[in-house]
Formats: sequence, C-alpha cells, structure tokens
Amino acid sequence: MENNIKITVYGADQICASCVGAPGSKDTYEWLQAAIGRKYIADNISYEYIDIEQPPDDEKHRALAERILDDEYFYPLVLINDEIAAEGIPRLKSIYRELDKNGAVVQS
Repeated sequence: MENNIKITVYGADQICASCVGAPGSKDTYEWLQAAIGRKYIADNISYEYIDIEQPPDDEKHRALAERILDDEYFYPLVLINDEIAAEGIPRLKSIYRELDKNGAVVQS
C-alpha cells in the first residue's frame, strides 16, 4: 500500500462569516469522507476533525486553531499531510489534486 495520508479538517460549530450559505464544518468533514471514499481506495487515508474553539492539547493544533480564530485562514480549513489543501468552501478538484500528489490510489 502507498504512504499513509492524513486529512485534517479544522472547523467550528458556527459557520464562517465569509461562508454564509455553505454547509457547516462537520458537514464538510463528513462530505469529504464520502466523496473521497467514492474515488479513492481508503485503506491508507485517515481523517481527523479539530474544533478550533476547543482544540486538543497539541501545540500544532492549538497554534493553527489560533491562527484561524485570528482570521488568518477561513474555516473549514482542510490539511492533507499537514499541507493546506483548501479553506473556506473546499473544492474537490483541489483536494483530489493534493491526494494524488500524496500517493492516494484511485479505485478501478
């Protein structure tokens, strides 16, 4: 199997002010899992959701959550192997491009 791929979605219960009319962060997280699962073999893909208002006790997560709360990034913020793949309203095309770069295997 190829390299392990970790998809991290940072978000909050409240919808981003710039994303009015868009689905919430948790809905986006679930939608990404479904969309990615339809296109790629998911054996080496893991998912993680981080609530920016209550991040876990991990300096990396806390620092990025703070940057989002300081309006440096829009949320939901999607990272693939710690690289930003999308922010605000994610587009599957950019997510798929990052997955391809990280060795995700397309279903046949």
